[in-house]
Amino acid sequence: LNHRVMKWRKDAKEGIIVAGGNGQGNSLRQLSSPQGVIVDHFGHIYVADSNNHQVMRWCEGDKEGEIVVGGNERGNLSNQLNSPVGLSFDNEENLYVVDSFNHRIQKYEKIAN
Repeated sequence: LNHRVMKWRKDAKEGIIVAGGNGQGNSLRQLSSPQGVIVDHFGHIYVADSNNHQVMRWCEGDKEGEIVVGGNERGNLSNQLNSPVGLSFDNEENLYVVDSFNHRIQKYEKIAN
């Protein structure tokens, strides 16, 4: 596994690393088994960082991401995730996270940019 998110422009011969790409790990420069990806209307890239039990946000060109939900160890409390795998926004920009091993979907109010 490459533990990264790639962006491919239409008809491109090579992709661009937009998140992770520095090996597997838990630093702000790394991902561990990224699963779900979604992009907001600002172009910010949200990644379900499954094995780190968090959702990270990366702005294009950044070398580091930031933790926006989770990141408090694996668990089932409201501020914890257990292997998130999917992401979605609603029309009010609330973030929904498929919290796989907790068998739930978590809703987070609009996240400040």
